[in-house]
Amino acid sequence: MTTSLPAAVLWDMDGTLVDTEPYWMSAETQLVTEHGGTWTREQALQLVGLALDESARMFQAAGVRMGVTAIVDRLTDDVLAGLARDGVPFRPGARELLASLRDAGVKTALVTMSMGRMARAVADLIDFPAFDVIVAGDEVTRPKPYPDPYLQACQALGVDAADAVAFEDSPNGLRAAVASGAVTVGVPHMVSLTGAGAHALWPSLHGRDADDVAAVFGAHRGAGDGVAGPRGEGRGAPGGSAADDPVTGGLTGDPVATRPGDPVATQPGAHA
Repeated sequence: MTTSLPAAVLWDMDGTLVDTEPYWMSAETQLVTEHGGTWTREQALQLVGLALDESARMFQAAGVRMGVTAIVDRLTDDVLAGLARDGVPFRPGARELLASLRDAGVKTALVTMSMGRMARAVADLIDFPAFDVIVAGDEVTRPKPYPDPYLQACQALGVDAADAVAFEDSPNGLRAAVASGAVTVGVPHMVSLTGAGAHALWPSLHGRDADDVAAVFGAHRGAGDGVAGPRGEGRGAPGGSAADDPVTGGLTGDPVATRPGDPVATQPGAHA
C-alpha cells in the first residue's frame, strides 16, 4: 500500500455513496400529488444537493400545505421506509472503495445534508463499521455549499481539511468541500458537475480502491491551501477573495481522471 494516503476521506451520502435519489423523487412526487399539484423530474433535479429546509420551502411553493419540519420529516420517513424494504442501494464501487479505505486504516466521515436519523440508519445498514463520524444537515449551522459541514467533520476526526479527500456528486457539495480546503473528487450522477471546481472528476467509483485515492491526493495535495470559507471562515485569511465564494468554489478547471475500463468521462446534464 502506498504511504501517501490522506488522513481522512469524507463522503457525501445521497447520490455519491448510495443511490437514494430515486427514493427521494418518488416521495416528493407523492407528497406534491397528495396536495393537488404536479412534480416533474426537472423540479426534482433542482433539489439535488440542496439543504432540506430550502427544499421544503420549494414544496410549499408547489402547493404543499405543511410546515417545513413536517415536510422534512414526511420525506425522510418515506425514504427510510424504502431503504428498510430494499436495503442499501450503493452506487457502483462505493461499498468496495469504502471497505478498501477502512482496511487501509483511513478515517472516514459521512457528510450529508439529510437528517441525522436517516444518515445513521443508512450507516447502520452497511455490513461493516463504515464511519468514524457522521455530520448531518440538522447538525450544522450552515449547509452546503458553505464549508461548515466538512470543517465540522474534520474537527471531529482530528484532521486538517487539507489532509483529507472528499467525494461529492452535486455542485453544492463540491463547492462546500473545495471551500473547506479538502482535495475534492466529483463523481457525476444526476446533474452536471461542470464548472463546480472539482480537483478531479471520476466517471464512476467502480474499480477504485485506496491506492487510487492516494494517487489523487498526492497529485493535488496542497491544492486547497489558502481556500477559505464564506466571509473569511475556514482555511485562509479573513476577508477572502473570489476563491472564498462557495458559489464558485475557487477553482474553475474540471480535470477528468480516467483509468483502463472507465467509460468515457463525459458529464451528464440535467434532463427531463
